[in-house]
Amino acid sequence: MNIAAELLALSVEKQIMLTCAESCTGGMVAAALTDLPGSSAMFDRGFVTYTNQAKMDLLGVPEQALIDFGAVSEPVAAAMAEGALNGSAAALAVSITGIAGPGGSEHKPEGRVCFGVASRRRTATQTIEFGPQGRDAVRRAARDHALALLLEELQKLPD
Repeated sequence: MNIAAELLALSVEKQIMLTCAESCTGGMVAAALTDLPGSSAMFDRGFVTYTNQAKMDLLGVPEQALIDFGAVSEPVAAAMAEGALNGSAAALAVSITGIAGPGGSEHKPEGRVCFGVASRRRTATQTIEFGPQGRDAVRRAARDHALALLLEELQKLPD
């Protein structure tokens, strides 16, 4: 069983809806979740917020967080996940913001991706350095990691 199928089965069992807020993956998490028949039982909606303005407009990411930390940061990932949760009927959200490449900088290298996971009870963040594997590989790795984070958090939530 693939991870999206596991998410579907567990979400249905626990009657929990999911949502996502994506930047560098451009909707890949939403696509993975909705590839399955019956996915409407677990997936409420997804937000693709590629620009800073979109993050502010659709998810309520504070402009000051973008100024202080930049779009690729854990504070922005947290705000994105919380914004997706607040803007949906879901009980669990995941967010992704990163530098898929090519490019990056000394302070924010190619392959750095920040993740947020939010439920009504808590928000957690993490940063993964996937390295300069190339745009496609970083995006796929970020998608797969986000799905794994959703499954891990979903398993912790009470029925």
